This record gives sequence, structure tokens and C-alpha cells, in this order.
Amino acid sequence: MRLILTTSRGIEDLACAEIRSLLGELGVPFRVEEKPLGVEGRVLAEVGEAFYTDEKGRKRELSVSTYLNERSRLLHRVIVEIASDRFGGIGEDEPEGALGRIENFVASLPVERFVKVSEPFAVRSFRKGEHKITSVDVAKTVGKAIFERLERFGRPRVNLDHPAVIFRAELIGEVFFLGIDTTGNSSLHKRPWRVYDHPAHLKASIANALIELANPDGGSFIDPFCGSGTIPIELALRGYAGRIICLEKFRKHLHGAKMNALSAGVHGKIEFILGDATRLREHVDRVDFAVSNLPYGLKIGRKSMIPKLYMDFFSELAKVLEKRGVFITTEKRAIERAIGENGFKILHHRLIGHGGLMVHAYVIE
Repeated sequence: MRLILTTSRGIEDLACAEIRSLLGELGVPFRVEEKPLGVEGRVLAEVGEAFYTDEKGRKRELSVSTYLNERSRLLHRVIVEIASDRFGGIGEDEPEGALGRIENFVASLPVERFVKVSEPFAVRSFRKGEHKITSVDVAKTVGKAIFERLERFGRPRVNLDHPAVIFRAELIGEVFFLGIDTTGNSSLHKRPWRVYDHPAHLKASIANALIELANPDGGSFIDPFCGSGTIPIELALRGYAGRIICLEKFRKHLHGAKMNALSAGVHGKIEFILGDATRLREHVDRVDFAVSNLPYGLKIGRKSMIPKLYMDFFSELAKVLEKRGVFITTEKRAIERAIGENGFKILHHRLIGHGGLMVHAYVIE
């Protein structure tokens, strides 16, 4: 079985490591590949059959896709691949030609192996890149080709609102994927515990990527700009044994973080402090790890405030941080100056796709 796994751009390597660890626990043969066909934000996993023993001692087949949906912290979707191919020059094709190529490709595929004719289906599409067609065009074309293919075997049913099977069609640049979306309508990064939304909250998948980069080993941990609490909550859900601190300047957001923690069942594992990160020493004497989504864009009123805010914060952090810090922001110049002038060393830097932007992630000590 081939699985197309989606995640945020820039954390494909971390997602691959997580998938290798999860599949390794099953004891089945597998192969994992970053960016199949050069597509960012995608991971390919080829997995053999997996089995488990039920309570009566009977050998049962294990659904690997369900297993990954339930256990992954970094993935957004788990898609059973039907086929994929590169369509050279499709971005330059006129709409009729581009859609014709997609329709012919899908019409040749044995989609009947993946859906019973009696099961209602729908097509969800995703398109990215320079094309003369839209994602709606792709969905309609793929749906038509699947419907006509299934008509050979009976009377297919389409149900866009409550499908039993969801086909996922993705056109990313010149690459086209078609598969069965086992995740459903809501991406895995939309955690069920979130009952309060910060205006610029962090995706849970990215929060976990930052935690992976920090690699906390049981010491004290703080998110000094915790917002709605995504990073501390995700860390607590991992069963982290160390002290976890959620520091937030605005009472409204701190209350929202508490609501989210209650919803997640980890309120008692996190310390919530109303306070200013630029006066960090008033709240903690020392901390081993600091991880945060720094204020930028929607999270701050005037961008002119950012250089001073960062300088003041890293000045305070330098007096309390014992081990590592991991921070993301769009403000590359401001953060690098604040890091350098306060005696920190950059251990690692990467770009991560978040909210339509590529944000800078820094690991410092």
C-alpha cells in the first residue's frame, strides 16, 4: 500500500522521522520518502500488511491509515494513493486541454477497487501553482471520470455532504495525485480540544515540529507568548514529565488557553501565568526550554514595535534560559539581531509554511 501523507512545508523531515517511528512499532516492512515527485508538504510511505491479535487470540488485519490518523502529531491527512503522475506543461495548457488530460488519466484508473458502487462518494480537490483551471474544475472533472468508470459496474451514487468514500485529487504544479482520503473533511491539525481560537493561533502540527526541534528532556519548559496555549497543551498531551509554563500578557487569551487545556484534559499539568515576556525574570528564575510563536503580523498592532519587543524579550531570556529555545517569526532581521546581541548562538534555521506564509524557525542556545 502506498500512502500520500500531507504536512506543513518545511517539516517533511520531522514528519518522516515520526512516521518511521510509528511504522517501526508495527514490525512491518516500509519505506518513507520526503517530497515525492518533488512536492513540498508531502511524504510517501510504502507499507506492507500489518496485523494484530484480538482479545480472543485471532489474527486481524490492522488498518495502517487509521493507525496513523490516530497517532500522528505532525500529519494533516493520510491518503491511500490510487495513482500519481507528472503532467509536463499542464500549467501552460488551456483549460480544455488540461482538464482533458486529467480526465483521461483518471478514467484509466481502476477506481472500482477502492469503492463499492453502492457507496456514495465525493471528490475533494486541492490545487496549487500556476494553472488556467481552478480546484473546482479539477473536482468536477475527476468526479465525472470516476462516475463514468463506476457506471460499468452498476449505478454509482454521489453525495457531496455525507460521502462514504472521499476521493482526494491534488494538482500541485505539474504533479497530480489521486487517492482515498482516510482523514475526512477536517484536517488532523484541527485538534478537537480547541474551543478558543487566538486570532493568529499556531497549527498543532507546527507546534509539535517546534517541540521536536527543542527536544525537551524533562526540564522546565515555557511558552512566553502562549496565546491560546497550543504549544504547552500539545507538550502536555505527550505526557511530558517536566514543569510546563504558559505565560501570556493578555487576560483574554490566557483564559482561552485555560479553556483549551480543560478541553484537552491537561489543565492540571500546565501553570498559567498572566505576565509580560519582556519582564520574564519577574515570573521565572530559570527555565530549561523556551518555545514560542513570536508576535508578528496579526499578533501585534504595529510592526514598528517588533525590534524593541524582540530585543527586550531576548535580553530577559538570556538571564533565565539554561538549554535551548525555539522560535518562529516572519521578522528575520529583528530576531537575528536580538539573538546575536544578547549572546545566543543559532544552532539551526529553517523555513516553515504557516498560514500562507513561510516563517523563519530558529533553534538557539
